[in-house]
Amino acid sequence: MQPNTAQATAPLPATQKQLAYAKTLAAKSKQPLPDNIAADRAALSKWIDAHKSPAPQGRFSEYPSSKQVGFAERIARLKRSEVPPECFRDRTLMSRWIDSNKPR
Repeated sequence: MQPNTAQATAPLPATQKQLAYAKTLAAKSKQPLPDNIAADRAALSKWIDAHKSPAPQGRFSEYPSSKQVGFAERIARLKRSEVPPECFRDRTLMSRWIDSNKPR
């Protein structure tokens, strides 16, 4: 029995968090959300990216977020190891360290 191809290619609906964030952005920018955008997660994600504020640029913009640091430190405690010092200065390095060390 073959799966229905129309069902297999149907877009995933937007998440509640996505919708809430998009509604906040729409209210701030005074632009309505497109019709039926909640039915397509990828389309809503593109709309959000086009309407959100750009990330701040500055001296510390490449540093990991406090949430990344906290998560990495919890992982290190569980594994009884330390987060390498260079990870605290580069968000990409921190992300890679987390991905390679997080419990499965």
